[in-house]
Amino acid sequence: MITMDFFYLLVGLLFAATAVMNLHDRGNPRRFTTALFWGLYALVYLAGERLPPLAAGVLMVAMALVAGIGLVGPGKAQALPESERRASASRLGHRLLVPALAIPVVTMIGSTLLKDVRIDALPLLDPKNLTLAAMGCGAIVALALACRVTRASPLQGVREARRLIDAMGWAVALPHMLAVLGLLFSEAGVGKAVAEITTTYIPMTSRLVACAAFCIGMALFTVVMGNGFAAFPVIAGGIGIPVLVGVYHANPAVMAAIGMFSAYCGTLMTPMAANFNVVPAALLELPDKNAVIKAQLPTALPLLGVNIVLLYFLM
Repeated sequence: MITMDFFYLLVGLLFAATAVMNLHDRGNPRRFTTALFWGLYALVYLAGERLPPLAAGVLMVAMALVAGIGLVGPGKAQALPESERRASASRLGHRLLVPALAIPVVTMIGSTLLKDVRIDALPLLDPKNLTLAAMGCGAIVALALACRVTRASPLQGVREARRLIDAMGWAVALPHMLAVLGLLFSEAGVGKAVAEITTTYIPMTSRLVACAAFCIGMALFTVVMGNGFAAFPVIAGGIGIPVLVGVYHANPAVMAAIGMFSAYCGTLMTPMAANFNVVPAALLELPDKNAVIKAQLPTALPLLGVNIVLLYFLM
């Protein structure tokens, strides 16, 4: 059975390779601390559940300290000259899209047609994480196709991955850390604190004000957290359930759906959502790392206002 542990191992090996490459990169003035950062992150994936919770927490704190004081820096990855890259892209044409399209295609096939396939009474793909396992297989297929189309070796794929990881820097670890932070906030009762603050300082006697507080709160908390799924339990527990559902008898499904749409407006406006806003800038090699966010702001703000109106009339 193909489980998530297999893909965690691959991710850990990729980060370990990034650490080794940075360690041997004399062009990186922070190569030792950069290698330390990626090495620690690789250990989290490679050790997995075998790592005691306290040790995992210490590793994450150490990573935050190394990144927080600016000791993670990009190296000088080996890349083809601009003229050769343009010539290669012109020669390959639309075939370059084949590896990228393979990921969603394989993910769809794996999560639908292969979900009941069994080998020796065991499911082919992990049923608990079916879509993620299928997407992981899609990434492997995409790598194989990319090597075939470009006539490059898998090692070149690792080099390119290291280049992108260096370009994104410590933000690569943000989704992981923010997901953990969301769980900590939920366990610590942040939702109750948000409920107390909002009901104390915001007049919830108005239905429109309550809707605006919920939607704007979802967006702002997502800006801080970088993840709408981490923001949802806090704001829903603080405003959505006790005020919108409890006082104004809102439909929980409508409240949850529009609340998540509002959170996605926050996603469009924050660098904390690294996989959405930092990765594209790195992939496109934009000189301004916030260029994607600046382009999305004229969409995010009006859409947030539309969500408030929709929630008011539909909840």
